[in-house]
Amino acid sequence: MAAPLTTDITDFTRKDFTFKGKTKPVLMIGDTGPAVIVIHEVFGFTPTLARFCRWLRDAGFRVYAPILLGKPDASNVEETSAGRILGLCVSREFHLFKTNASSPIVDWLKPLARQLHAECGGQGVGVIGMCLTGGFALSMAVDPVVMAPVMSQPGMPPFDKPALDISPQDLAVVAGRCVNEGLQVRGYRFASDPIAPAEKFETLKVKLGDGFVGTTFPDEVANPNGMIAKGRKPHSVFTGDLIDAPHEPTRQAVDEVIAFFRARLK
Repeated sequence: MAAPLTTDITDFTRKDFTFKGKTKPVLMIGDTGPAVIVIHEVFGFTPTLARFCRWLRDAGFRVYAPILLGKPDASNVEETSAGRILGLCVSREFHLFKTNASSPIVDWLKPLARQLHAECGGQGVGVIGMCLTGGFALSMAVDPVVMAPVMSQPGMPPFDKPALDISPQDLAVVAGRCVNEGLQVRGYRFASDPIAPAEKFETLKVKLGDGFVGTTFPDEVANPNGMIAKGRKPHSVFTGDLIDAPHEPTRQAVDEVIAFFRARLK
């Protein structure tokens, strides 16, 4: 049976965290297990993201969803407004178009990961970023506490298809961890997604070698009620374009990510 989609997130709790002089709300669910940080898409925290967090909770993780955009609840809709994009363009926390540089918000997320690891234990912390934040998981993997980074439909920078939103120095650190520690970075995207083009996965494979495992889904397995219904290419692998039914490739990808987190964190 498909998990229900609802704006009711009374099963989550909120805590504000302060790092680098900045305070942000974090929605939390789960009482036991290692920490997994779920970083929302440009839409903010939505019912489909809450569903994904619950799946991780049910698998035995403590899940933390920092609110970087939008309201700290599940009333955010999966639409991108001109105002949201304009806000991102002028924000000092996000580098929307800059290549070879991490967004400054990553410097807030890394100490969050360190604190959660200290509180939750385990081998380390898992991180998944999506779309705008997909590359954040890669940049956070500079920190040794991040043991399981997942990049879902990474799209930044948007106008340079092969480019990544991470500095060459930080990418070299992550590549070194792949060689010396066996770190693995996972990536997921849809085949014709123009926001997360294949060239970014090609760059990741060149830079990280066997340390990067990328999965590209054919458009046909995307939710027909998602982006396709709006006349757009499928994009959101674990949220709006996921089909929550047995044997569906996108739902199986959730189980794959859960298995990845278990193997690396517990």
